Parts: sequence; C-alpha cells; structure tokens
Amino acid sequence: IYGTVTQVIQLMLYLLSIAINIKTISLFFDNKKYFDFVKQCREIGINVPIIPGIKPISTKRQLTVLPQRFYMDIPSELSEQIMQCKDNSAARQIGVELAVEQCKELKANGVPCLHFYTMGNSDNIYKIASELF
Repeated sequence: IYGTVTQVIQLMLYLLSIAINIKTISLFFDNKKYFDFVKQCREIGINVPIIPGIKPISTKRQLTVLPQRFYMDIPSELSEQIMQCKDNSAARQIGVELAVEQCKELKANGVPCLHFYTMGNSDNIYKIASELF
C-alpha cells in the first residue's frame, strides 16, 4: 500500500471495514516514522501486523528514485552520507551498514518481522541478514 500516511491509514480502515484482513508492509528509512505510523494505526483501532520494509540504498540514483516510487522521505543524514561516496560500490556498502543498524533497532523494539526489498539484487540483503541472524 503506497501513498501518504493519511491515505494509507484511510485505505487500511476501509479494507478492514469490509472484512479484508491485511498485513501491511511500509518502507521507512527513519525508524521513528515507522514507530509513529504504527502508533497512529493502533490509536484508531488498526491492529493488523505492520511490517517494516527495508530497502538498503545501493546507488546514488536511488536517493531520487525511491522517494518518487514509494512516497517516502530519505533522511538528510542518509542522503549526505550516500552523496559523499565516490561511487556506487561505496554507496552500497554504506547502505548495508545503515540497514543493519536500522534492523537491529527494529528487532530490539519487537517488530513482527522484517521485509527486505531486493529490487532484483540480493547480495546486499544476504550481507545484512548474515549480520542479523
């Protein structure tokens, strides 16, 4: 489900009202936004699992493509770190390191599970999973 936070919550309420049991996966780079989103849903009675979606940055181009495609923000600190990389290989490594940190915090806070967006390239996901599990 993609859209603004308000649009996603409204769609979730509608689907639940017509007895469609959904689990939603939400892509976030900022865990605080994920935790706030879950809190907003819980406050209005949405109690289905909300799974955090993890997409490690692997190219500089993704700094502009991902926000357009997934209707989300990339934190300025992340963007700055990726822009300082001399090439996409360095950006990919930073993306892995930051995703590991993000996943550790999510796991420590009891998320139901983690969903990884591979976009056809799974080597970085393998590195992240190796660090986590």
